[in-house]
Amino acid sequence: MCGRFTLRANPAELVEIFELTRLPEISPRYNIAPTQPVLVVRLDRGFRVPSLLRWGLVPHWAKDLSIGARAINARSETVHEKPMFRQAFERRRCLIPADGYYEWIPGEEGGKRQPLFHHLADDRPFAFAGLWDSWDSLEGETVETCTILTTTPNDVVAQFHDRMPVILPEDHWTTWLSSSESSGADIRGLLVPADPTGWKITPVGFAVNRATCEGPVCLSVPSNTPQTPPGQFNFDA
Repeated sequence: MCGRFTLRANPAELVEIFELTRLPEISPRYNIAPTQPVLVVRLDRGFRVPSLLRWGLVPHWAKDLSIGARAINARSETVHEKPMFRQAFERRRCLIPADGYYEWIPGEEGGKRQPLFHHLADDRPFAFAGLWDSWDSLEGETVETCTILTTTPNDVVAQFHDRMPVILPEDHWTTWLSSSESSGADIRGLLVPADPTGWKITPVGFAVNRATCEGPVCLSVPSNTPQTPPGQFNFDA
């Protein structure tokens, strides 16, 4: 599961890392939530092209946009079989840049769930494996949407959750984006848990619980926030 994430990186850094020539106008984001616009990178005539798409995949055959709220994630084990995702997996793969994501664990003694921020120790941007689709309304409006693939957790994340987003190493980005370079079985072979080396899991305050909250406050750690989750000790890979 991945229901919130961040993209705080400098645009120039994103252009360099993702080998782009430009970016749409974006601001640092600390609490990206479903149905909001997210940055994606797609392949167009051999070039990586950035766009802003609505988060929550709506297949082209859907009756309305509401289905997207239930499709912010797609399970990598079945994505090639499910009607909602099958065509997108075959033909419309994308990268979704991020530099961290949030998950929640149960609070102590039935209290508020504790948000945890998963990120690289150096906060370098990375890429979720994503799919996209294009949907046309009866009024003629075209809406492009996307979803983030998930997989089983690595050893670090498994202490807290039974799923994690698919985070692709940079040397797999071109293969993932290219619809003709590999077979479906080869592409599915990329959908594995991320190498835990260099990852950190940091408890943050409850401000991020509100989808409307934005800014550095989402990563602030109030004095009453536990520095380790209840019963857990290993935070760094």
